[in-house]
Amino acid sequence: MKIVQFKQNQETKVALVKDANTLQVLDFSGGTYALALLAIRENISIKDLVLKLVSTQELDYRETLEKGCLLPPITHPDPAHCLVSGTGLTHLGSASARSEMHAKLSNNDDQMTDSMKMFKLGVDGGKPNSDEIGSQPEWFYKGDGSIVCAPGAELPVPNFAEDAGEEPELVGVYIIDKDSKPRRVGFAIGNEFSDHITERSNYLWLAHSKLRACSYGPEIILGDIPEHIEGESRIYRNGEVIWEQKFLTGEANMTHSISNLEHHHFKYKQLSHPGDIHIHFFGTATLSFSDGVRIKDGDKIEIEVPAFGMPLSNTVKFEHANEKEVVKVGSI
Repeated sequence: MKIVQFKQNQETKVALVKDANTLQVLDFSGGTYALALLAIRENISIKDLVLKLVSTQELDYRETLEKGCLLPPITHPDPAHCLVSGTGLTHLGSASARSEMHAKLSNNDDQMTDSMKMFKLGVDGGKPNSDEIGSQPEWFYKGDGSIVCAPGAELPVPNFAEDAGEEPELVGVYIIDKDSKPRRVGFAIGNEFSDHITERSNYLWLAHSKLRACSYGPEIILGDIPEHIEGESRIYRNGEVIWEQKFLTGEANMTHSISNLEHHHFKYKQLSHPGDIHIHFFGTATLSFSDGVRIKDGDKIEIEVPAFGMPLSNTVKFEHANEKEVVKVGSI
Protein backbone atom coordinates (compact mmCIF):
# COMPACT_ATOMS: atom_id res chain seq x y z
CA MET A 1 0.00 0.00 0.00
CA LYS A 2 1.35 3.42 -1.02
CA ILE A 3 0.11 6.93 -0.23
CA VAL A 4 0.93 10.47 -1.38
CA GLN A 5 0.31 13.89 0.13
CA PHE A 6 -0.97 16.81 -1.96
CA LYS A 7 -2.65 20.21 -1.90
CA GLN A 8 -6.32 20.50 -2.83
CA ASN A 9 -8.26 23.75 -2.38
CA GLN A 10 -5.70 25.04 0.12
CA GLU A 11 -6.01 21.86 2.19
CA THR A 12 -3.32 19.24 2.79
CA LYS A 13 -4.77 15.91 1.73
CA VAL A 14 -3.72 12.27 1.49
CA ALA A 15 -4.48 9.83 -1.31
CA LEU A 16 -4.09 6.10 -1.75
CA VAL A 17 -2.18 5.19 -4.90
CA LYS A 18 -4.62 2.97 -6.79
CA ASP A 19 -2.31 2.47 -9.77
CA ALA A 20 0.23 4.37 -11.89
CA ASN A 21 -2.51 6.66 -13.20
CA THR A 22 -5.01 7.03 -10.37
CA LEU A 23 -5.12 8.43 -6.85
CA GLN A 24 -8.00 7.71 -4.46
CA VAL A 25 -8.51 10.66 -2.13
CA LEU A 26 -9.01 10.01 1.59
CA ASP A 27 -12.02 11.57 3.31
CA PHE A 28 -9.67 13.33 5.70
CA SER A 29 -7.88 16.67 5.98
CA GLY A 30 -4.60 17.48 7.68
CA GLY A 31 -2.16 15.40 5.69
CA THR A 32 -0.06 12.35 6.49
CA TYR A 33 1.16 13.78 9.80
CA ALA A 34 -2.38 14.15 11.18
CA LEU A 35 -3.28 10.76 9.73
CA ALA A 36 -0.38 9.08 11.56
CA LEU A 37 -1.30 10.78 14.85
CA LEU A 38 -4.90 9.60 14.45
CA ALA A 39 -3.76 6.02 13.83
CA ILE A 40 -1.67 6.14 17.02
CA ARG A 41 -4.57 7.57 19.06
CA GLU A 42 -6.99 4.94 17.76
CA ASN A 43 -4.39 2.18 18.19
CA ILE A 44 -4.80 0.85 14.66
CA SER A 45 -2.34 0.51 11.82
CA ILE A 46 -2.08 3.39 9.39
CA LYS A 47 -2.89 0.92 6.59
CA ASP A 48 -6.21 0.02 8.22
CA LEU A 49 -6.96 3.70 8.79
CA VAL A 50 -6.32 4.48 5.11
CA LEU A 51 -8.74 1.75 4.05
CA LYS A 52 -11.28 3.11 6.52
CA LEU A 53 -11.06 6.67 5.17
CA VAL A 54 -10.62 6.12 1.42
CA SER A 55 -13.38 7.78 -0.62
CA THR A 56 -14.74 7.34 -4.12
CA GLN A 57 -13.07 10.56 -5.33
CA GLU A 58 -10.30 9.85 -7.82
CA LEU A 59 -7.61 12.08 -9.32
CA ASP A 60 -5.33 11.71 -12.30
CA TYR A 61 -1.92 11.00 -10.75
CA ARG A 62 0.26 12.48 -13.49
CA GLU A 63 -1.92 15.55 -13.83
CA THR A 64 -1.67 16.15 -10.07
CA LEU A 65 2.10 15.92 -10.30
CA GLU A 66 2.39 18.13 -13.39
CA LYS A 67 0.24 20.83 -11.74
CA GLY A 68 2.74 20.98 -8.87
CA CYS A 69 0.16 19.83 -6.31
CA LEU A 70 2.22 16.99 -4.83
CA LEU A 71 3.93 17.68 -1.51
CA PRO A 72 6.65 15.74 0.28
CA PRO A 73 4.84 12.59 1.47
CA ILE A 74 4.77 13.82 5.08
CA THR A 75 5.27 17.32 6.51
CA HIS A 76 5.10 18.79 10.01
CA PRO A 77 3.02 21.97 10.58
CA ASP A 78 6.22 23.45 12.06
CA PRO A 79 9.23 22.46 9.88
CA ALA A 80 11.55 22.89 12.88
CA HIS A 81 9.99 19.72 14.30
CA CYS A 82 11.09 17.61 11.34
CA LEU A 83 14.64 16.25 11.60
CA VAL A 84 16.39 15.12 8.41
CA SER A 85 19.41 12.86 8.92
CA GLY A 86 21.22 9.91 7.40
CA THR A 87 23.75 7.13 7.63
CA GLY A 88 26.63 6.46 5.25
CA LEU A 89 28.97 3.61 4.31
CA THR A 90 26.07 1.18 4.60
CA HIS A 91 25.87 -0.35 1.10
CA LEU A 92 27.86 -3.12 -0.55
CA GLY A 93 27.54 -1.72 -4.05
CA SER A 94 27.98 -3.57 -7.31
CA ALA A 95 29.73 -6.94 -7.62
CA SER A 96 32.95 -5.35 -8.90
CA ALA A 97 32.92 -2.66 -6.21
CA ARG A 98 32.20 -5.33 -3.61
CA SER A 99 35.21 -7.40 -4.71
CA GLU A 100 37.44 -4.34 -4.58
CA MET A 101 36.07 -3.42 -1.16
CA HIS A 102 36.69 -6.86 0.30
CA ALA A 103 40.20 -6.90 -1.13
CA LYS A 104 40.89 -3.67 0.73
CA LEU A 105 39.33 -5.11 3.89
CA SER A 106 41.95 -7.86 3.88
CA ASN A 107 44.62 -5.25 4.63
CA ASN A 108 45.79 -4.53 8.14
CA ASP A 109 43.81 -1.93 10.08
CA ASP A 110 46.80 0.40 10.06
CA GLN A 111 46.62 0.58 6.26
CA MET A 112 42.90 1.37 6.07
CA THR A 113 41.33 4.81 5.95
CA ASP A 114 38.79 5.82 8.59
CA SER A 115 36.05 5.32 6.00
CA MET A 116 37.21 1.75 5.29
CA LYS A 117 37.38 1.01 9.01
CA MET A 118 33.81 2.28 9.40
CA PHE A 119 32.67 0.15 6.47
CA LYS A 120 34.38 -2.90 8.00
CA LEU A 121 32.54 -2.32 11.28
CA GLY A 122 29.30 -2.65 9.34
CA VAL A 123 30.45 -5.75 7.47
CA ASP A 124 31.54 -7.41 10.71
CA GLY A 125 28.72 -6.35 13.02
CA GLY A 126 25.99 -4.39 11.27
CA LYS A 127 23.44 -7.21 11.20
CA PRO A 128 23.18 -8.53 14.77
CA ASN A 129 20.67 -11.04 16.10
CA SER A 130 17.31 -9.53 17.01
CA ASP A 131 18.17 -9.44 20.73
CA GLU A 132 21.60 -7.87 20.21
CA ILE A 133 22.95 -4.42 19.35
CA GLY A 134 25.22 -4.19 16.31
CA SER A 135 28.01 -1.80 15.44
CA GLN A 136 27.04 1.84 15.06
CA PRO A 137 27.19 3.46 11.61
CA GLU A 138 28.38 6.81 10.37
CA TRP A 139 25.64 9.37 11.11
CA PHE A 140 24.98 12.89 9.85
CA TYR A 141 22.47 15.72 10.18
CA LYS A 142 21.06 17.38 7.06
CA GLY A 143 18.61 19.93 8.43
CA ASP A 144 15.00 20.42 9.40
CA GLY A 145 11.84 20.19 7.33
CA SER A 146 12.60 23.45 5.52
CA ILE A 147 15.24 21.70 3.37
CA VAL A 148 12.84 19.08 2.01
CA CYS A 149 11.72 19.86 -1.55
CA ALA A 150 8.52 18.45 -3.01
CA PRO A 151 8.64 15.93 -5.87
CA GLY A 152 8.92 17.91 -9.09
CA ALA A 153 10.15 21.07 -7.34
CA GLU A 154 13.53 22.76 -7.75
CA LEU A 155 16.48 21.61 -5.63
CA PRO A 156 18.35 24.78 -4.58
CA VAL A 157 22.15 24.82 -4.40
CA PRO A 158 23.70 27.55 -2.19
CA ASN A 159 26.21 29.91 -3.77
CA PHE A 160 29.00 28.70 -1.48
CA ALA A 161 28.63 25.07 -2.60
CA GLU A 162 31.49 23.43 -4.48
CA ASP A 163 29.30 20.76 -6.02
CA ALA A 164 25.77 19.34 -6.14
CA GLY A 165 25.35 15.61 -6.55
CA GLU A 166 22.46 13.18 -6.37
CA GLU A 167 22.37 10.27 -3.93
CA PRO A 168 19.58 7.75 -4.59
CA GLU A 169 18.62 6.23 -1.24
CA LEU A 170 16.06 4.32 0.74
CA VAL A 171 14.37 6.59 3.29
CA GLY A 172 12.70 5.74 6.60
CA VAL A 173 9.81 7.96 7.73
CA TYR A 174 9.03 8.15 11.46
CA ILE A 175 6.91 9.99 14.02
CA ILE A 176 7.56 10.14 17.77
CA ASP A 177 4.50 9.24 19.85
CA LYS A 178 3.38 10.88 23.11
CA ASP A 179 5.44 8.36 25.10
CA SER A 180 8.63 9.36 23.21
CA LYS A 181 8.64 6.09 21.26
CA PRO A 182 9.51 6.18 17.54
CA ARG A 183 6.83 4.82 15.20
CA ARG A 184 7.67 4.02 11.60
CA VAL A 185 5.15 5.44 9.13
CA GLY A 186 6.79 3.73 6.16
CA PHE A 187 9.55 3.88 3.56
CA ALA A 188 10.21 6.00 0.49
CA ILE A 189 12.87 6.57 -2.13
CA GLY A 190 14.83 9.81 -1.85
CA ASN A 191 17.56 11.99 -3.30
CA GLU A 192 19.86 12.87 -0.39
CA PHE A 193 21.76 15.45 -2.53
CA SER A 194 25.20 16.39 -1.20
CA ASP A 195 28.33 18.42 -1.97
CA HIS A 196 30.88 15.74 -2.81
CA ILE A 197 33.77 18.08 -3.62
CA THR A 198 33.54 19.65 -0.18
CA GLU A 199 33.32 16.19 1.43
CA ARG A 200 36.32 14.79 -0.43
CA SER A 201 38.47 17.86 0.17
CA ASN A 202 38.61 16.89 3.85
CA TYR A 203 36.45 14.20 5.43
CA LEU A 204 36.03 16.40 8.50
CA TRP A 205 33.94 18.62 6.22
CA LEU A 206 31.41 15.82 5.76
CA ALA A 207 29.04 17.63 8.14
CA HIS A 208 29.22 20.77 5.97
CA SER A 209 28.69 18.81 2.77
CA LYS A 210 25.43 17.34 4.02
CA LEU A 211 23.74 20.64 4.95
CA ARG A 212 21.89 20.82 1.64
CA ALA A 213 18.39 20.46 0.25
CA CYS A 214 16.93 17.03 -0.44
CA SER A 215 13.79 15.38 -1.77
CA TYR A 216 11.96 12.11 -1.26
CA GLY A 217 8.78 10.41 -2.43
CA PRO A 218 6.44 10.96 -4.15
CA GLU A 219 5.07 7.88 -2.37
CA ILE A 220 5.42 6.28 1.05
CA ILE A 221 5.12 2.51 1.22
CA LEU A 222 3.15 1.53 4.31
CA GLY A 223 4.36 -1.73 5.82
CA ASP A 224 7.25 -4.00 4.91
CA ILE A 225 9.48 -3.60 1.87
CA PRO A 226 11.54 -6.14 -0.12
CA GLU A 227 15.03 -7.01 1.10
CA HIS A 228 16.33 -6.60 -2.46
CA ILE A 229 15.40 -3.34 -4.20
CA GLU A 230 16.53 -2.29 -7.68
CA GLY A 231 16.34 1.17 -9.14
CA GLU A 232 17.88 3.49 -11.70
CA SER A 233 19.28 6.98 -11.32
CA ARG A 234 19.41 9.41 -14.28
CA ILE A 235 20.61 12.92 -15.04
CA TYR A 236 18.95 14.90 -17.84
CA ARG A 237 20.51 17.95 -19.47
CA ASN A 238 18.53 19.90 -22.06
CA GLY A 239 16.03 17.05 -22.20
CA GLU A 240 18.59 14.30 -22.89
CA VAL A 241 20.03 11.67 -20.56
CA ILE A 242 23.72 12.40 -19.93
CA TRP A 243 24.21 9.72 -17.27
CA GLU A 244 22.24 6.77 -15.95
CA GLN A 245 23.07 3.84 -13.74
CA LYS A 246 21.26 1.10 -11.89
CA PHE A 247 21.53 0.95 -8.11
CA LEU A 248 20.70 -1.57 -5.41
CA THR A 249 19.35 -0.99 -1.92
CA GLY A 250 17.40 -2.88 0.72
CA GLU A 251 18.88 -5.03 3.48
CA ALA A 252 20.19 -7.68 1.08
CA ASN A 253 22.52 -5.04 -0.36
CA MET A 254 23.47 -3.36 2.91
CA THR A 255 26.07 -3.98 5.60
CA HIS A 256 23.63 -2.97 8.33
CA SER A 257 20.12 -4.14 9.06
CA ILE A 258 17.51 -1.40 9.04
CA SER A 259 16.61 -2.22 12.65
CA ASN A 260 20.25 -1.68 13.67
CA LEU A 261 20.37 1.70 11.92
CA GLU A 262 17.08 2.65 13.57
CA HIS A 263 18.41 1.65 17.01
CA HIS A 264 21.53 3.79 16.66
CA HIS A 265 19.48 6.79 15.54
CA PHE A 266 16.76 6.65 18.17
CA LYS A 267 18.95 5.60 21.10
CA TYR A 268 19.56 9.32 21.70
CA LYS A 269 16.86 10.78 23.94
CA GLN A 270 17.28 14.22 22.35
CA LEU A 271 15.93 12.66 19.13
CA SER A 272 12.72 11.45 20.79
CA HIS A 273 10.60 14.56 21.32
CA PRO A 274 6.87 13.67 21.13
CA GLY A 275 5.24 14.83 17.91
CA ASP A 276 8.47 15.21 15.93
CA ILE A 277 8.93 13.74 12.45
CA HIS A 278 12.18 12.04 11.37
CA ILE A 279 13.25 11.59 7.75
CA HIS A 280 16.27 9.27 7.70
CA PHE A 281 18.34 8.41 4.62
CA PHE A 282 19.92 4.93 4.70
CA GLY A 283 22.84 5.45 2.30
CA THR A 284 23.84 4.55 -1.24
CA ALA A 285 26.68 3.12 -3.33
CA THR A 286 25.86 4.78 -6.67
CA LEU A 287 26.82 8.36 -7.56
CA SER A 288 27.24 10.18 -10.87
CA PHE A 289 30.04 12.12 -9.15
CA SER A 290 32.09 8.89 -9.00
CA ASP A 291 31.88 8.74 -12.82
CA GLY A 292 33.15 12.30 -13.23
CA VAL A 293 29.74 13.91 -13.82
CA ARG A 294 29.30 17.46 -12.53
CA ILE A 295 25.69 18.55 -12.29
CA LYS A 296 24.88 21.97 -13.75
CA ASP A 297 22.13 24.53 -13.28
CA GLY A 298 18.92 23.29 -14.89
CA ASP A 299 19.82 19.59 -14.89
CA LYS A 300 17.02 17.23 -13.90
CA ILE A 301 17.66 14.34 -11.52
CA GLU A 302 15.33 11.36 -11.80
CA ILE A 303 15.36 8.38 -9.42
CA GLU A 304 13.14 5.47 -10.39
CA VAL A 305 12.37 2.39 -8.30
CA PRO A 306 9.42 0.47 -9.80
CA ALA A 307 8.54 -1.09 -6.43
CA PHE A 308 8.06 2.42 -5.01
CA GLY A 309 5.83 3.77 -7.76
CA MET A 310 6.23 7.09 -9.57
CA PRO A 311 9.83 8.26 -10.16
CA LEU A 312 11.21 11.11 -8.06
CA SER A 313 12.27 14.04 -10.26
CA ASN A 314 13.74 17.42 -9.35
CA THR A 315 15.46 20.17 -11.32
CA VAL A 316 18.64 21.67 -9.87
CA LYS A 317 18.79 25.44 -9.32
CA PHE A 318 22.13 27.08 -8.50
CA GLU A 319 22.26 30.40 -6.67
CA HIS A 320 24.42 32.98 -8.43
CA ALA A 321 27.98 33.39 -7.16
CA ASN A 322 27.62 37.18 -6.94
CA GLU A 323 25.01 36.67 -4.21
CA LYS A 324 27.72 35.66 -1.72
CA GLU A 325 28.06 37.87 1.30
CA VAL A 326 29.59 37.64 4.74
CA VAL A 327 27.12 36.71 7.46
CA LYS A 328 27.31 39.35 10.18
CA VAL A 329 25.85 38.55 13.58
CA GLY A 330 24.24 41.41 15.44
CA SER A 331 24.33 41.93 19.18
CA ILE A 332 21.37 41.99 21.54
